[in-house]
Amino acid sequence: MRTTTSARRRSRKSVLRAGAAAAVLTLGAAGCQDGGDAAGGERGAQAAPRWNTAPASIAAVGDSITRGFDACSVLADCPEVSWATGNDPEVHSLATRLLGEALTPERSWNYAVTGARMADLGGQLTAAAAQRPDLVTVMVGSNDACRPTASSMTSVADFREGFEKALAGLRATAPKTQVYVSSVPDLQRLWEQGKGSAMGRQIWKLGICQSMLADAESVTPAATARREKVRARVVEYNEALRQVCAKDELCRYDGGAVFQYPFTTEQLSHWDWFHPGKDGQARLAELAHRQVTSAKPPI
Repeated sequence: MRTTTSARRRSRKSVLRAGAAAAVLTLGAAGCQDGGDAAGGERGAQAAPRWNTAPASIAAVGDSITRGFDACSVLADCPEVSWATGNDPEVHSLATRLLGEALTPERSWNYAVTGARMADLGGQLTAAAAQRPDLVTVMVGSNDACRPTASSMTSVADFREGFEKALAGLRATAPKTQVYVSSVPDLQRLWEQGKGSAMGRQIWKLGICQSMLADAESVTPAATARREKVRARVVEYNEALRQVCAKDELCRYDGGAVFQYPFTTEQLSHWDWFHPGKDGQARLAELAHRQVTSAKPPI
């Protein structure tokens, strides 16, 4: 009787173990078929677009800063020193940092135009999309704020709408192209750094960014209010860039890195005391490379 009872107990334990194993297998199969939390979460992460920190081709759009205007000679573009796509070793552009000097000429394109504003961005991105680049860099907005008067600056609503339409146009033809968006530089810091130069003040009088730089020595309430209005508009432009970019999974805003950069006159062109010189272009390339190659976007 004892032997029979022990055998029966062992038998029941074996059945229970087999049943438990079958239940585990069944639940596992159901989780795979029904998209359980673990499996579904992993698939979702894999399905979401991932930022490529090593793009193999680059197109640049924007304004005179990206064209290297006044960085080499007066009143002339100098794309070879562009922070985005140039090949000057002193600048070490984003393209050369990512692609190497040998591949930069054939795998990078510069569609920026001196004087361009946000309203011109759509056409530039259309041209860039034709190359099917892995990455497009965007730096635009300075000319929207730098107008003859503060009242003639591009409105924030028009600026935002222009960026939304331009980005939507890019996505229509190049849905997988990544977009790196630079913040608009702090134009008030430009005035603060350059106002001490007699040469700079004389050059500014020729008509450079009068909304900010007119009457550079004046500290009257009216002049101060005008400059603060321009700076506030730049801050609003940057917020619009951030918000629109955040809606696109393959768009990365620089987190205000360019706007916040503490540049000095050493980074400015001494042809106009406004555009970046070679050193300024190198700093822009450094900031961009840091953001593009980061595994996570800036906070």
